[in-house]
Amino acid sequence: MTTLSGLDRLAGLGDDASNLVRGRKVALLAHAASIDSSLRHARQVLETAGADIRVLFGPEHGFAGAAQDMIGVSHAAQAAGPKVHSLYGATFEDLTPPQSAFDGVDLLVIDLQDVGSRYYTYIWTAALCMRAASEAGVETLALDRPNPLGGAVVEGAPQSPGYRSFVGLYDVAVRHGMTMCEILTMVAELEGLDAAGHQMLTMQGWERDMFFDQTGLPWVQPSPNMPTLSTATVYPGGCLLEGTLLSEGRGLTRPFEIFGAPWVDAPALARSIHIAGATLRPLSFEPTFHKFAGELCHGVQVHVSDRDQLRSYAGYQRILGALYAQGKGEFAWRTEEYEYVVDRPAIDLLTGGTQFRAAAEEGELEAYLADDAQSAAGFEQRRKPWLLY
Repeated sequence: MTTLSGLDRLAGLGDDASNLVRGRKVALLAHAASIDSSLRHARQVLETAGADIRVLFGPEHGFAGAAQDMIGVSHAAQAAGPKVHSLYGATFEDLTPPQSAFDGVDLLVIDLQDVGSRYYTYIWTAALCMRAASEAGVETLALDRPNPLGGAVVEGAPQSPGYRSFVGLYDVAVRHGMTMCEILTMVAELEGLDAAGHQMLTMQGWERDMFFDQTGLPWVQPSPNMPTLSTATVYPGGCLLEGTLLSEGRGLTRPFEIFGAPWVDAPALARSIHIAGATLRPLSFEPTFHKFAGELCHGVQVHVSDRDQLRSYAGYQRILGALYAQGKGEFAWRTEEYEYVVDRPAIDLLTGGTQFRAAAEEGELEAYLADDAQSAAGFEQRRKPWLLY
């Protein structure tokens, strides 16, 4: 049975929910992957259902999903039709829509495809937009979509106090195993938002042990460097590469699965790391942009053989520990501004504290990983009141 997303239900599949938007003056937060099972975009589906769309909000990468990572997106000028308002600009304040953006609007509709990792920013854009709508007296209707990694496995401890950022506005596990609507249910409760003003349109036919390719829904890349489900599968660990000066393979067909640097001893790395559910294959490559663009790099490709066994967060942490030991004098953590934060290394924001970096530098990873797994298990229990499936 094909899973029906919230948007599919608005499109009249399953139990028709189109009455929720018919005649409403709508602000739509969406991107290129906001499509129904027929590949129709959310804007078209809502207009067909009778919604009057007044403004379009675009998250990181833009409403069209074309901008690269951490590239500010300006407001798009249009000769006709609703205004496109960017929610990813030059400052942290740009992440929240101004109250004036809701003028003439009585309903915010959120339809974003997440990939199931804390640092993937769409869930936090949705949370900030929902809060702003509440402050403007505008109701929210969030349309749920599958977590591509399923909802059964949780990895990575929530952040330590003081380490919230746009790659983690609330304290959740790295691989949180929650859907967009489950995250927003959590946010609404923690912020004390009026439950009557926030409706979650759940999926039909989705179960927590489903990976995305088991739903029957079409995959559309939700961002330029998230081309496949395979990319999303390694991303809970692979995104940690952004906290280093290693190339994460941007511009290649397998970003985050392929990574390295000119100084890496690829065969030695592949021999030294064993990850359940994956094989590391040494290779050489040339990134087409960002770190080491146009330079010959050496590294590995992570080939996933059993995604049910794979725990990519711990796996990539072990890889980074090995690369730190191998590249003394050449391995480096990223220290420049990262997602609007300038006062701490990016790796600390991604992992939610200083513990991983210290453990990697001191060669004490296994004790750290045991503590981290215990904290993740604690979050798995804590999230239960917010689960919708």
